[in-house]
Amino acid sequence: MEIAKKLDEVESSYMELEKRMAEPGVAKDPQKLQELAKRHAGMEPVVQTYRKYKKIFQRIEEARSFLHGSDKELAEMAREEVALLEPELEKLEEELRILLLPKDPNDEKSVIMEIRAGAGGEEAALFAGDLYRMYARYAERKNWKVEILTSNETGIGGYKEIVFRIDGHGAYSELKYESGVHRVQRVPVTESGGRIHTSTATVAVLPEAEDVDVDIRQEDLKIDTYRASGAGGQHVNMTDSAVRITHLPTGIVVTCQDERSQIKNRIKAMKLLRSKLLDLEIQRRDAELAAERKGQVGTGDRSERIRTYNFPQNRVTDHRIGLTLHKLESMLEGDLEEILSALTFADQSEKLKQLEA
Repeated sequence: MEIAKKLDEVESSYMELEKRMAEPGVAKDPQKLQELAKRHAGMEPVVQTYRKYKKIFQRIEEARSFLHGSDKELAEMAREEVALLEPELEKLEEELRILLLPKDPNDEKSVIMEIRAGAGGEEAALFAGDLYRMYARYAERKNWKVEILTSNETGIGGYKEIVFRIDGHGAYSELKYESGVHRVQRVPVTESGGRIHTSTATVAVLPEAEDVDVDIRQEDLKIDTYRASGAGGQHVNMTDSAVRITHLPTGIVVTCQDERSQIKNRIKAMKLLRSKLLDLEIQRRDAELAAERKGQVGTGDRSERIRTYNFPQNRVTDHRIGLTLHKLESMLEGDLEEILSALTFADQSEKLKQLEA
């Protein structure tokens, strides 16, 4: 196997970490022990799969040694065992290739998602609301927590803009391919003539940044407070509870007005700013790797049309991987597993091709 050398190195490092974790000096240093344990846990899926691979490989080699012997009955049994084990070996080899792919350091993070109505007026705002509810229902299926950070709601249930946090381990790894322009084709509720309209909404998926991910200097911030507008009631409109933070070096502006407390709005706004700055760094890195990433699903160009939701045909088409599913209604109810798995598989397949090349 071509990757056996790399796997031997990983297994060797894994065993060395086990030895270090057992040393008395390390056991007395909780921080060091935690650091080593984290690295050890990260290697464990690779090592356990590799060890299983080696056992099956050994069984196949032993069986093959009987294929050309004088005992015909034993040779036939050996042929059957080889035929049974070879597909399992191939499957494990594919798993190992995927496990050895470079890991996205943000994959385990929670996410902040931004959905903005695009072309289509009120219908686009309604579609933005549909997308928000779709992702919220998917999060419910995963037992993830959803928290709205800021929103601009229209009168009939749509959103000009909604920014929300999905708190769940690995949420970014599953949702990062959703960034881009989503298009809907349907007869709007506001249309009396029954004509099909096309509207759009833009989705951005940001990994939630921790304090250690982004260094923000206080002198780089301009913080304004003002009276909230829109939904929220009389109390919200009578107090300067809304917060606007401008990051001067980048020009990024974030606002939050959903909470009655100025402090809570400021905390949410800072959380959003950190994630936007981390996302800016990711986009810069991806731009540098653009040539290498050609053909990959990736996190996508935010201006790229990635998916169409066609109501008359109950059809959803992802244009990046050419996948069409006739299950629009169930997808809008949060049934996203099939399309998200297909996107992940497509990205991994492309990365494997580049790794082998």
